[in-house]
Amino acid sequence: MSQSSSPGPGGPQQIPVVVLAGFLGSGKTTLLNHLLHRSGGTRIGAVVNDFGAIEIDAMAVAGALGDSTVSLGNGCLCCAVDAGELDVYLERLADPATGIDVIVIEASGLAEPQELVRMVLASENPRVVYGGLVEVVDAAEFLDTRQRHPEIDRHLAIADLVVVNKVDRAEDGERVLALVRSLSEGAAVVAATYGRVAPAFLFDCRPTEERIGQLSFDDLHRTDDLHGKDGADPHGGDDATVGQGADARGECGDTHEDPLGHLHTAYDSVAFVSDLPMNPRRLLDFLDSRSDGLYRIKGYVDFGPHDTRNRYAVHAVGRFLRFYPEPWAPGDEPRLTQLVLIGTGIDAAALTKELEACKDDSPHADEHSMWGVLRYVPDKEQETGEPDPSYDTP
Repeated sequence: MSQSSSPGPGGPQQIPVVVLAGFLGSGKTTLLNHLLHRSGGTRIGAVVNDFGAIEIDAMAVAGALGDSTVSLGNGCLCCAVDAGELDVYLERLADPATGIDVIVIEASGLAEPQELVRMVLASENPRVVYGGLVEVVDAAEFLDTRQRHPEIDRHLAIADLVVVNKVDRAEDGERVLALVRSLSEGAAVVAATYGRVAPAFLFDCRPTEERIGQLSFDDLHRTDDLHGKDGADPHGGDDATVGQGADARGECGDTHEDPLGHLHTAYDSVAFVSDLPMNPRRLLDFLDSRSDGLYRIKGYVDFGPHDTRNRYAVHAVGRFLRFYPEPWAPGDEPRLTQLVLIGTGIDAAALTKELEACKDDSPHADEHSMWGVLRYVPDKEQETGEPDPSYDTP
């Protein structure tokens, strides 16, 4: 699949909008800086409350685009806005002329994460789509943070992915992870240090080679490393387990082990391919009961006789789900279902078995079988004016 999510029928490519939340000191800005520094061929539009904590100077500012937007040397953009301006800047960043692939909103100082999620879901911009709520917590201070800010339990309950940062500084990191998992209602939970989470875990990535005519920040990193220049991480040492979800070279201009030998948080991916059509009802049952730790699902589905004209692109993040019908091209043979499931601690064999059970080689279709799928097609939602059935924050 391409970096941006698939369009609705006849619509533009959609840019995922990821909401990055967490209390002061949790490491969300460190994580955002990591994504910006290791963006590879992916252009990130970062929306922050102010530029103070973003390492803009280190990223070779290419130019200012107005008072509150800067263009970074690696093709990314960074905007400093308040909550009232969010819609305006989503519109600007989603403009095809910017070339932005993914938008990351840092929640601090803007609004409650729940409100930001609602704003993204309520956006009437056809070029953006919800890309997940990522909550970052400080493992070393988590118990104290819960006492001072009991609302963190509510934040964890609606998160699609929880990053438990600074596990190396916690007295009992396993206890904190277990507690966070119990509060996060089945969301993917990953341990991290120094905010290092593989970008490909959070969003689809373009290879660095797709960026033409620019020296990326990643290239500068590699050059400095080769020549032994400053810029090494002051903490040093290994971070976490090697990820399983990408090639050795990695995506987003990143390997799971970066040139300095620091390891990224692990994630798992499962690829599923079927030359038999999928039964729509069974597949929706699978999607509605996705296993703990499963964060994203992407790919294409062939529903066979249930819709012979279209394949359906899938965009699922946490509890959010969208289907996008796309006409089969002439000569699209064999017609395949191709899915990639991304998460942490997921049972690949069990997931594959569940998807195998969704296959359906019956030549006949139940006339009502696609109703469930069509509830998650954006145009259907806009025509009926019904609320979003796939995501309901408490």
